[in-house]
Amino acid sequence: MAITYHFQKEGFAYKGKRFTTEWLKKVIETEGAVTGDISVVFCSDEYVLETNRQYLNHNYYTDIITFDDCSEKGGKRVVSGDLVISVDTVAENGKEFGGGFDRELKRVIVHGVLHLLGYKDKNEADEKQMRAKEDEYLSLLDSMAEKA
Repeated sequence: MAITYHFQKEGFAYKGKRFTTEWLKKVIETEGAVTGDISVVFCSDEYVLETNRQYLNHNYYTDIITFDDCSEKGGKRVVSGDLVISVDTVAENGKEFGGGFDRELKRVIVHGVLHLLGYKDKNEADEKQMRAKEDEYLSLLDSMAEKA
């Protein structure tokens, strides 16, 4: 069981994979689940658009597409799946929302993991809960960083 990182976006490098992995495992554990196999794919807008068209029949750009491959084992959710993240859109959103690229990237990564944990964001109430969880786990990240 592992969290792996893949790079479709030419010239993009992600530092801090080990720390991010520790953080995501803590998020999953806090939610009462078990870490399975999670692939984080950093890619371009065009790659996300093509993936959206091919697998979801959606014709639009987005910051993340989450493919859920979770299962149950011993009464616990085993969190597995693929997170396909457009670093182009993350960069734009980081500027637009004022948090910067790194913070927005962490938000998007944990957003995908929250989807794998079963959280939804298709209506206003679910979206509010999702944002609260993102903030909670970004605070956990900050706390872990202070201790490191």
